[in-house]
Amino acid sequence: MCGIAGALDLTGRRDFDRARLEAMAQAIVHRGPDDGHCYLEPGVALAARRLAIVDLEGGRQPLSNEDGSVWVAFNGELFDYPDLQASLTARGHRLATRCDTELWAHLWEDHREAMFDHARGQFAVSLWDRHQRTLILGRDRIGIAPLYVAQTDGWLLWSSEIKGLLASGMVPSRPDPKGILHFFTFFCAGTPRTFFEGIELIPPGHYWKVRDGRMEIHKYWDLDFPDRGDEVRADDPTPLIDELEARLVAAVERRLRADVPVVSYISGGLDSTMVLGTTTRLRGRGVPSFTIDLKRAGPNERDASTDAAQTLESPLTTLTMDKRSIVAGYPDLITAAEGPVLDTSCVCLMRLAEKVHEQGYKVVLTGEGADEALAGYVWFKSHKLREWLRGLVGDRLMRTLRGVIPLAVGGDRTILPPPLGIGGARPAQQEMYEAFLLGSWQLLNPDLKATLKNHDPFTELLITNERMTKWHPLNQSLYVGYRAMLAGLLMIGKGDRIAMRSSVETRYPFLDERVVEFCVTLDPELKLKRLTEKWILRKVAERILPARIANRPKTMFRASRSEAFLGPDRPSWVDQLLSPESLTRTGLFDPEAVARQVKWQRTLPRITPRRAVFDISLVCVAATQLWHHLYLGGGLCDLPVWSPPAIESVGTARAISVAVG
Repeated sequence: MCGIAGALDLTGRRDFDRARLEAMAQAIVHRGPDDGHCYLEPGVALAARRLAIVDLEGGRQPLSNEDGSVWVAFNGELFDYPDLQASLTARGHRLATRCDTELWAHLWEDHREAMFDHARGQFAVSLWDRHQRTLILGRDRIGIAPLYVAQTDGWLLWSSEIKGLLASGMVPSRPDPKGILHFFTFFCAGTPRTFFEGIELIPPGHYWKVRDGRMEIHKYWDLDFPDRGDEVRADDPTPLIDELEARLVAAVERRLRADVPVVSYISGGLDSTMVLGTTTRLRGRGVPSFTIDLKRAGPNERDASTDAAQTLESPLTTLTMDKRSIVAGYPDLITAAEGPVLDTSCVCLMRLAEKVHEQGYKVVLTGEGADEALAGYVWFKSHKLREWLRGLVGDRLMRTLRGVIPLAVGGDRTILPPPLGIGGARPAQQEMYEAFLLGSWQLLNPDLKATLKNHDPFTELLITNERMTKWHPLNQSLYVGYRAMLAGLLMIGKGDRIAMRSSVETRYPFLDERVVEFCVTLDPELKLKRLTEKWILRKVAERILPARIANRPKTMFRASRSEAFLGPDRPSWVDQLLSPESLTRTGLFDPEAVARQVKWQRTLPRITPRRAVFDISLVCVAATQLWHHLYLGGGLCDLPVWSPPAIESVGTARAISVAVG
C-alpha cells in the first residue's frame, strides 16, 4: 500500500498550490515513508507517498506512459502484475519499471474505463489523461484500499485518508450527524458516508469519471448470488472442495509476490491458520507469525495460536494486551481510523502492526474475509434457527417474537425501518442493528434526534441490488455483511488504517476476487451445514492442517468493552469525555441519559438484552466524544488533538520532485 492525494480544478485550469499538495502528502506520510513525489500541471495535481514493496528502486510515483500523456498515482497492489506486464509488452507497450503502478497507464490506453475489468487486487487509483482532460478515481471490488473525496471552491480533492483532505486547509472539519447515526446503527459510517460533513468515501467496486468539470459515478462490479435453488451443489462435494483449495492456494501465492519478506497474523482459529498453513506449504518452510495474548480482556486464543505456530514451524511473536492497555490505545486508534470505533480489539491489532513494523516487515497476510464468504458469524446461525422456527410456527408468531428484544431494550420503536428494511429482505444482521439503534437513540441529544427523526440510515447502505430478493436468505445476509461491516468497519478499523499507521500493508487471500466469486455460487449448505460454519473450508483445511485445528470451533476475536471504559482502572480522560460539560459541548448526546445509563451498567445483571445493547452504546458514546475531541477542535479532555502539517512550513521539497506539464 501507499498513500495518494490530489486535486482537480472543476472550473478551468487554475494552478493548485504546491505547498497545499505537499501538506496533503505529508499528512499521510505514514502510508509511504520510503519516497514522496508529485506531478502538477495547470488544473490538476497528483501526489504519492510510497511504501516500497515491488521494484524497490524503480517504482517512483506518480508514473506515466511513454509519452507522458497519462499520469497515475496508485495505492495498493495488482497481484497479477507479472501476467499483466507480459500481456502489455506483447501488445507493444514499453514498460520502464517492474512496478504495477505503471500498468494502469497502459491499461487505460488499451481499454479506457474497461481497465477495471483487467485490474485484480486491492487498490485505489487516480489517473489523469492529459489529452482528454479526464480524471479517473477508482477503488477495488471489495473496498480494501480507501479513497476519500471532497469538493470545495470549485476543486475536487482526494486522498487515501481524510487527514490528507483536512491538511489541504480547504476542507473544514465538521461532524455529519447522519454519519454518526450510521455508527449507532451499523457500528460504522457505511459507504459512501463518513463522519465528516462534505467528505465521501468512494464505494467499493466504483469509479468516478470527471471530464470538463462533469462528474459521473459508475459501478463496475458487484456481488451477484444465484437465484435461490440455482446454487452449485453436488452429491459428492469433492470437486468443489478441490476447486476452493486451488483458488485459495493461488490467492495466497499471488499475495506472496513482493520484493520484501511477507509474514502472517495468526489467531489460532481456522481462517488465519489456513493462510499460514498454505504459506508454509508454498514456501516449504515456516514464515514468521504474530498473535495477541488477551490478558483478562476477552477470549484468549494464545494457546491455540502457539499450538498452530509450533505445528507449522512458524517463529511466533506474541503481544500481550489487557483492559488498561486497550483503553490507553484508543486515542491512537481513533486518530488512525479517523472516526469512532466500537470494536476494542482493533486497538490490539493496531499494536500488533507496530510489532510487525518494529521487526522490519512491511507486508502481512491475514484471514479476514472468510466469515463473510462462508457464514462464520454467530448471527448467521441464529438466523438459520429463526428460519427453521418460522417454518414450524408461521409468520405471525415470528413477528411477535421479533419484537421481544426491542421491547427489552426499550425506546422509540417508530424509528425502526420496515421489517424488510434492507434491500427488500430481512438479513441476519437486521435485528442486531435495530436493537442497537433503539438503545443508542435513547442516548442522543433531543435536538439531534429531532434533526434525524425522518432519516433512514438503512437506505444509505448501497444495498440496492435488484436481484437480492431472489437469493437464499443466507446469501442475502452475506451480501449485507460484505457491503456494510466488512467495507465499513473491518477494512478500516481492523484493516488498512490501523496497519498503515505503522507502514504495514495487510493482504487478504479470502478477499481475492476469484475466491469470493466462487464462494458466491455455492449451495448455502456448503457454507453453513446444519450449524457448522464454513463447512467446505474445514474440508479444505483437513488437507493442510491437523484435525484439531481444522475443526476448532469459531471464536470471535473481541476484547472488553464497557467494563474497560467504565471500570476502576479507566484513565481520567474517559470521565472527562463523558462529563456533562463535554457532552453538552458536542451537542450529540443527552448528558442525563448517559449518566443514568453509566450508573445502570454498573448494577444491571450482566446477561440481559438491555445490558448487552448499552454495553455497546456507551463505548460508542465515549469513542464518538474522543473522535470529536481529536478532530473537531479539542477542549473535551486533557488529551492532545490531531493537527495537520502547517502548509507554509511543510519542508518536504527535498523528498518531492515536481513535473510541470
